[in-house]
Amino acid sequence: MQAILPLKAHSERVPGKNFKILGDKPLFHWVVATLLEVSEISEIVIDTDSEDSGLWSLAENPKIIIKKRAPNLLGDFVSMNEIIWDYVKTASTKDFFMTHVTNPFLSKETMKVAIREYFIQKENGYDSLFSVSPIQGRLFNHQGLPMNHDPLNLIRTQDLETIFLENSCLYLFDKETFTKHHARIGARPFLLPIPAIDSIDIDTMEEWELAQQIASGRSPSTLF
Repeated sequence: MQAILPLKAHSERVPGKNFKILGDKPLFHWVVATLLEVSEISEIVIDTDSEDSGLWSLAENPKIIIKKRAPNLLGDFVSMNEIIWDYVKTASTKDFFMTHVTNPFLSKETMKVAIREYFIQKENGYDSLFSVSPIQGRLFNHQGLPMNHDPLNLIRTQDLETIFLENSCLYLFDKETFTKHHARIGARPFLLPIPAIDSIDIDTMEEWELAQQIASGRSPSTLF
């Protein structure tokens, strides 16, 4: 199984976030180091438009492939499915694990659980897997209208039907499914709830500050 890790040089809301120092390492080191600890992953393919020397030096590791992003896929509005497809369409690998640099606390244990569940659930007829965050709370839409409850008939939140948020932490799929649907989520995906700390995604300055506080008490694995 290959891991696909997209990595942009530019970041709109947190400038240069993929290369900012989190704890004592650049942000991208965190997830790469964890991926290297997962024995089920044979190679890590980093698709990037960055010229950062520290990033490109990772190719010294035989398990890491740095792929320069195609010119037609540059920019902030390119679909992630298009970026994945640019690699998957010519890859000889059958199964893929995709994650993001912005999930620094995604653990080795959660990755291994996801891989194990992916292969189990494929036998049960599922064609892909992605991580979710369970929500049991009273939700409202942008107009202030209730979405999953009746404000005039309050029930305990733990008794509400669970709703699942796609947290963009990990996706598993095979080449056949991606070729058919041109998407990392297939026609019958398996939803995998993961721990809250694993699902932290850095997309805003507030989330970056939260990650800094968490990282101050943790140290990432070393890359080499």
